[in-house]
Amino acid sequence: MAAWAGAALVARELETGTARFAWTQGVSPTRWLAAKLAVPAALLTAGTGTLVLLHVWARGDGDPNLVGDWYHPDVFIATGPACVAYTLAALTLGALIGLLVRRTLPAAGLTFAACLVLHNVMTRFREDLWPTVTRTGGGELPRSAFTVEWSERSAALHPRSHYWPLQFMETGLLLTVTAVATAAAFRLLRRRTA
Repeated sequence: MAAWAGAALVARELETGTARFAWTQGVSPTRWLAAKLAVPAALLTAGTGTLVLLHVWARGDGDPNLVGDWYHPDVFIATGPACVAYTLAALTLGALIGLLVRRTLPAAGLTFAACLVLHNVMTRFREDLWPTVTRTGGGELPRSAFTVEWSERSAALHPRSHYWPLQFMETGLLLTVTAVATAAAFRLLRRRTA
């Protein structure tokens, strides 16, 4: 939804010429883009934050057989601040791609692809965002452990206590992507309208 919103809100107005008309009516291009990003960002943050809280509440009993282990990608993203950060990153990537492409459907498709790549990269490298704990000796590992590497003598893992450090690291990286995409979008807009 956020990827579509970012791409459609910006590219559609550039494609139809509505943006240029708004700029002639006393709205600067910078103010136009800020409004195009601020309102959806606020709504998406509130909506996604509410969904995260509902998801955490629904997982209340913590039975992993029922709701999945904390480290599964869908559960990990849906239960913390990274979910909101993914939404904001998708919105700003959509706006940037919308400014680059200036056509609604291609911008939405490219934004969806970019968000899919971002999600897959973050999922692949999530285990590297925080130092693992090494457990030596044999024996069965607890189910609540996110096992990164395993051999008969040792295992590198993230215990359940690493949930919040991993969430905060991933959220920070996603907010960095958001900030870079936002800055790039404003810079591109200023360059094209100067």
